[in-house]
Amino acid sequence: MKSTSLFRSAWIVFRKEIQDALRDRRTLLRTLLPAMLMGPIMLIVMSSLIASFEEHAEIREVYVVGMEHAPTLRNYIERQTYTIKPAPANYEAQLRSAKLSDPVLLVPKEFEQELAQGEQPQLEVVSDSANMRSRSGTRNIEGLLKGFSNERAALGLAMRGVSTQLVQTIDVVERDLASTQARASQLTNMLPMFIIMAVLIGLMAAALDSTAGERERGSLEPLLMNPVQRSALVLGKWAAVATLGILVATLSALSFLPAQRLIRSDSLQAMFQFGPQEAMAFLAVLLPLAAALAAVLMAAAIRCKTHKEAQATGGLVITIASVLPLITILNPGAEAAWHLMVPALAQATLMMHVLKGEALSSLQIVLPALVCMVLTAACLADVARTLQRAALK
Repeated sequence: MKSTSLFRSAWIVFRKEIQDALRDRRTLLRTLLPAMLMGPIMLIVMSSLIASFEEHAEIREVYVVGMEHAPTLRNYIERQTYTIKPAPANYEAQLRSAKLSDPVLLVPKEFEQELAQGEQPQLEVVSDSANMRSRSGTRNIEGLLKGFSNERAALGLAMRGVSTQLVQTIDVVERDLASTQARASQLTNMLPMFIIMAVLIGLMAAALDSTAGERERGSLEPLLMNPVQRSALVLGKWAAVATLGILVATLSALSFLPAQRLIRSDSLQAMFQFGPQEAMAFLAVLLPLAAALAAVLMAAAIRCKTHKEAQATGGLVITIASVLPLITILNPGAEAAWHLMVPALAQATLMMHVLKGEALSSLQIVLPALVCMVLTAACLADVARTLQRAALK
């Protein structure tokens, strides 16, 4: 009977909190709209960036200073269908300011003379590591120079009647073990962190309003005077906040399904394979976390006297929860067993496995869920104790 009465009271509180949330349509819209736009915005931004890199790579141009000193090199580069362009006079300043998006090849005056004498002329490739576009173009120039060097060496050996196979004694064949989805995950490794942040931001307004907001408006004390168990009151409020977090998590995960049609990059379109199965795996990982984060934010805000103070406390929770996934992003492949026992970090790690196309084991799903359940129970018990002390005052 007591359990039935508890859940009936919690259900009444839950309905009241949900009705209050639905009345505040502006706040609800601001919470749910970013979740629905999460997938389209992220994929459009990433695909646009990748597409711009691909378009830039297709423009076969080489910026050179002193190419008039190297006619043989010019001949080789033009035979590779590259267009040679003179570098601007202030190319270093333009590279630093990212106005110039291509590296610059410097050819010395003595290039042909040293080449004819069998010496090794020194060529310099100038780029700026802070300028990603110029840095990526360095590989193309290095590949051209390596091809020119190999051709010169092969011609020299052929003129002396020596087989080039005596120099090139091995044949190297590259074999990539990464699957298509694993390669795509290198481009989308930030998605789990942004999804977790979206859930946190979606939860924050509701969690703070149902705790510190009630206290600031002066409605918490009259609420505690009602003949309702503190546990039922806490459960009802938490269920309403967690429902909003679960809704945000669901919308964020499902938003990637239609968003794939907006991908501009052909390579990313081919590699990013996110279907209903991946979306369900995301939800299995995210829903326990959303419930736990709702309880954590309520426990952090219940002791605050004002909504502003609660926002500062909630901001600290968001910062910690958003920093933890960086462990996986900055150190990929170095996962430890304890990662599955850390909320937010465990979910980010598992979502990366899903993006790589790897199946999740039962332990990988159950262990983080159990940790979230324990954290939820501990935080809700703390909220109930705080409300009990407030009622006694």
